[in-house]
Amino acid sequence: FLPWALDVAREHGIHGASFFTNSATVCAIFCHIHYGMLALPVKMEDTPLLVPGLPPLNFPDLPSFLKAPESYPAYLAMKLSQYSNLEKADWIFDNTFEELEGEVAKGISELWPGKLIGPMVPSAYLDGQIEGDNGYGASLWKPLSQECIRWVETKPPESVVYVSFGSMVSLSAKQMEEIALGLKGSDFHFLWVVKESEGGKLPEGFIDSTEEKGLIVTWCNQLEMLSHKAIGCFVTHCGWNSTLEGLSLGVPMVGVPQWADQLTDAKFIGEIWGVGVRAKEDEKGIVRREELELCLKEVMEGGERSQELKRNASKWRELAKEAVSEGGSSDKSINEFVEHLKCTNERGGGKKLNGHI
Repeated sequence: FLPWALDVAREHGIHGASFFTNSATVCAIFCHIHYGMLALPVKMEDTPLLVPGLPPLNFPDLPSFLKAPESYPAYLAMKLSQYSNLEKADWIFDNTFEELEGEVAKGISELWPGKLIGPMVPSAYLDGQIEGDNGYGASLWKPLSQECIRWVETKPPESVVYVSFGSMVSLSAKQMEEIALGLKGSDFHFLWVVKESEGGKLPEGFIDSTEEKGLIVTWCNQLEMLSHKAIGCFVTHCGWNSTLEGLSLGVPMVGVPQWADQLTDAKFIGEIWGVGVRAKEDEKGIVRREELELCLKEVMEGGERSQELKRNASKWRELAKEAVSEGGSSDKSINEFVEHLKCTNERGGGKKLNGHI
């Protein structure tokens, strides 16, 4: 998000690297836009969108900015600015891994030679190589996290639906109502993270009427929840960090994407990686309670489809762990970077990893 840092690095003769926090898929799409290989807006008749290395993307799978670039012009400009001076980068990194998106990265490598070094999930939840690496930083919310842990500890294995829409998404009052009634109607245990600013959108009496089945909190430690044996499903907005956490911890997902790259991530969760289902919206863009109930049952009820999703989720959990473990694809990429940096410093120059001199 700070492309000017590369200009500063070049001006002062120091190394500079760009780190992308979207999927390689979304990076490939925006790279094509930047180089004029994809014109905006993308219309329904232009789909499926075909980008080298990617599966065909239908209209509902596209990042929202491609369909309506005027919706958030400042955000779109910020996204595209990340590609404005990449020729000045000594290295380009992305928070994904070879087994997950290696073919995507190869398809765009001439324009975007990214090194895949993810998933950037604390070591305690993957390979355990780094002692004490069990979170993203300090938290002021420990009491709330302990409340969540105490509650899920009383629930059977894989019986709880964990629901969180991230820090940026703001659901409409109608969508909140449908989610609430869908959770209630499913009759599964649920833990729902509802931001304090969103609490007023819950249906009247909902908290009291579901207190035996559900817990609603304003915050909890998502990694702790997803790694707990009681969690059987993750209802998510499909932001990339949440998607990677769900994959890395082997939790099947129900995708309820809202905007931006979440729509594309949801496509891969359901159709490409096979670790979840995407809830369908109606003509007004609302996921209705009946649809959410169907999705939850598909994931949670233990039938053939549920077992398939769980097998796929377990597979990707192991592949994510292998990628960052010693000798794994991401571990090798990081070690190559460190060794190259050491050699470059010792020699006072040299060829850079992305091919620039």
